[in-house]
Amino acid sequence: MTPDPQSTDTRSLAQRFAQEGVRDVECLFPDVSGYPRGKLMPAASFAAGNELRIAQAIPMQCVTGEYSYDPIFPDADPDVRLVPDMATLRRVPWASVPRYLAIHDCVELNGELCAFAPRSVLRKVLQRYQAAGLQPVVAPEIEFYLTAANTDPAQPLVPPRGRSGRAEVGQSAFSLNLLNELAPFWDEFHAAIDALGIRGDTWIHEVGLTQYEINLLHGDPLVVADQAFLFKLAAKEVAIKHGLNAVFMAKPIAGEAGSSMHLHQSVVTAAGDNLFSLPDGSISPALGHYIAGLQAYLPELMLVFAPFVNSYRRYVTGSQAPINLMWGLDNRTAGLRVPHSGPAARRVENRIAGADANPYLAIAATLAAGLAGLQEQLTPTEPLVGNGYDHAHDLARTFLAAHEQMAKSPSAARLMGAEFVQAYLSVKGLEHDSYLREISAWERRYLAPQV
Repeated sequence: MTPDPQSTDTRSLAQRFAQEGVRDVECLFPDVSGYPRGKLMPAASFAAGNELRIAQAIPMQCVTGEYSYDPIFPDADPDVRLVPDMATLRRVPWASVPRYLAIHDCVELNGELCAFAPRSVLRKVLQRYQAAGLQPVVAPEIEFYLTAANTDPAQPLVPPRGRSGRAEVGQSAFSLNLLNELAPFWDEFHAAIDALGIRGDTWIHEVGLTQYEINLLHGDPLVVADQAFLFKLAAKEVAIKHGLNAVFMAKPIAGEAGSSMHLHQSVVTAAGDNLFSLPDGSISPALGHYIAGLQAYLPELMLVFAPFVNSYRRYVTGSQAPINLMWGLDNRTAGLRVPHSGPAARRVENRIAGADANPYLAIAATLAAGLAGLQEQLTPTEPLVGNGYDHAHDLARTFLAAHEQMAKSPSAARLMGAEFVQAYLSVKGLEHDSYLREISAWERRYLAPQV
């Protein structure tokens, strides 16, 4: 995200906060699930640059609120410093009183990036690109549902009533009328993301009932990940104000389309040229090496792109969600798609990640795999011709399969960081244990009367 045009030096910031009547600043960071955590800091203290700390384990807090006792986490539960990225400082558009937010890095007291923080993982991958004289560029497409408010998790999510007084009843992909049905929400949401500096491109009504997609403009991976993080936060906050639910689960409604986070990615050289194109505009061998890296390593990192039990409900044959890592030219049945484009815009679209994936980790994983393919000069498969669903379902079909694949991976630690991978596997195991303690409606429906 672009820096706030107003000065952020101590004196100017304090004056600005005083003039606007700002009392607090939300000091945010994304946890392992991409959920915003942090502390509320008095605006005067923030402007003065006062140190802020938080427990080291909090970036790895489970969605259930539990913490892992894996030996990777020190028994002493030490602090890390929260260091603001001042380029992310923005006024909170949905706050009832003047308030700002800023995204923070988690930094160990010795000055090193906290290995457990997702923003750190992405930063470290980007450092490897910088060392190679390369700059990756990414652009996510984020899908989500707007549903009626839901206070009973035992009940299914349902579409809300729109301005016509009726709820959607059928597939309305690309319908502009139904895109406008929830106009009060969209008006405030558009204003919110503009205020947050989120660079959105096109919006569409997707296939599912009140399912939507936004394309974020391409840019620096860390900046884009910050925007995706704030996009989700803004959608949820504005939805609540309008009596709605913004849902980023991969498969929130049975029988409806899943929600993805497709990741478009390219690599630029120090000279500013697209590494995937030759001077004559044709495809370079580097594109093949990059794709081969994705094919070789993404299966071992599947748990990053599909981090929850629900995630695996999305990968259904014929559903526009991939089932393998074949690649093809402008072929949406493949897990890896190379859209038709000019030489400067040549890119790879990773269609594996769900909307529930942490954007920092998903971007880090796909960039790390692609860079490994470049550096190891790997060779991709032949491009897909025809329908990718006619081929084997090679991706992990379940959470446990993906967890086991990452645990046994000889490369995950090298690509994502050994400490992070150990901690991530432990946290995900805890979440799965919690899931197993839950009795589902399916079990009550079929087993109680017949077993």
